[in-house]
Amino acid sequence: MHKRTISIHMLHLAKPRTEPKRKVPTVKDDIQKAANESVVATTRSFQGATRVTQAIASQIADYSKRSFEQGTKTVENLLGARSLDKAVEVQNEYARAAYEDYVSHATKLGQLYTELAQETFKAYQDFAARATPVR
Repeated sequence: MHKRTISIHMLHLAKPRTEPKRKVPTVKDDIQKAANESVVATTRSFQGATRVTQAIASQIADYSKRSFEQGTKTVENLLGARSLDKAVEVQNEYARAAYEDYVSHATKLGQLYTELAQETFKAYQDFAARATPVR
């Protein structure tokens, strides 16, 4: 019989591999990771934007309702006014209240639109910070 000898250089071929091969990162993996992070950022952006957009719609609806109620009440008071002085007083009171309510409403909407812009871009800022190397 012929005895077989194995050289030291061939030992690694004879042993079964027990540890898994390490995967070398590729450009494809980097692109896939960036795409996944972009999808996550977009989803977060939509969630925040949806919440703020609902708050804006609610604010507009509330303002419209208050404005209509104020207008209706003013017309009733004008119809019930017994003198010109009383009618002018009712009209002045309505103008003052309507102006104050409008300024308050515009301020709240401005804050909500600022929040909407921040929510929309917050997820992208985080993504861009991770994707852009600092030098």
